[in-house]
Amino acid sequence: MEKNFTEKAYAKVNFNLRILPKRSDEFHNLESIFQTIDLFDELEVSVAEESGCFVECSSMVIPQKNTISMAYEAFCQTAGVKVPGIRVVLKKGIPAGGGLGGGSADAAALVRILERLCNIRLSDNQRNYIAEKTGSDVFFFMHCDDQGKGCALVSGRGEIVKKIQGRRDLFLVLVFPGICSSTKEAYDLVDRNLQLQNCYEFPVLEELEAIYRKDPSEWNFINTFTPSLCGRYSDLSRALEALKNSGAEFSDMSGSGSTLFGVFSFRQRAEACMKLLVTTWKCALVQLL
Repeated sequence: MEKNFTEKAYAKVNFNLRILPKRSDEFHNLESIFQTIDLFDELEVSVAEESGCFVECSSMVIPQKNTISMAYEAFCQTAGVKVPGIRVVLKKGIPAGGGLGGGSADAAALVRILERLCNIRLSDNQRNYIAEKTGSDVFFFMHCDDQGKGCALVSGRGEIVKKIQGRRDLFLVLVFPGICSSTKEAYDLVDRNLQLQNCYEFPVLEELEAIYRKDPSEWNFINTFTPSLCGRYSDLSRALEALKNSGAEFSDMSGSGSTLFGVFSFRQRAEACMKLLVTTWKCALVQLL
């Protein structure tokens, strides 16, 4: 039995992110396009002598209960086979808490490793069980391909995943404004705006893919979180304005933030934008996967 595994966990961006009012179960419905990008964490997994899941990371403090350990526990509950103990060395390439789905991607990457380790293939129902126990964004990553890459229309709390053909012809400049905003804070701000009926003209779910196929300069996607967080953090608003003025064909925030992205049809223009912005902010040039 192979005892050592390495797996990449690719980040995602959201094109359009409509957050609907809180449901009776405290979750929110959403409408979005998720797509993976070539920014990734890396998991190195080895079989442990003792039972359980042990996670270490040299670049950040990992809480004892984390998406990797929760995915491991859920896998053990649903796999129907004996799962050995494992040690996970997590190498972070995705900024934590940046709206890029790093923790969720890590959970799905671990499940892919555990499938190989246990020589099984989970059903969609088993994958959804693990996602439900781990986190709403995990549903999308569970339905990516065997390398963790994919593009999909996502709705419900995140559990309705309709795969679509992802574009490969676009380049993104990511801007990391250095603002730490928790998911809870972002949702609290959105809930307050929804109560005040601060609504925006979102494209309907059925139109999202058609808009996605257009030239990015024609996109009318909106992220519910963006106005709320830009109203709270002036540096975030300033960075987004700089992205728009840099020549990006479309720009917005990913997920609940605070990572911003600008979309470009040509790599040369993306590089010129990054050269301009990197003097003020930490940036990265990435491609859609």
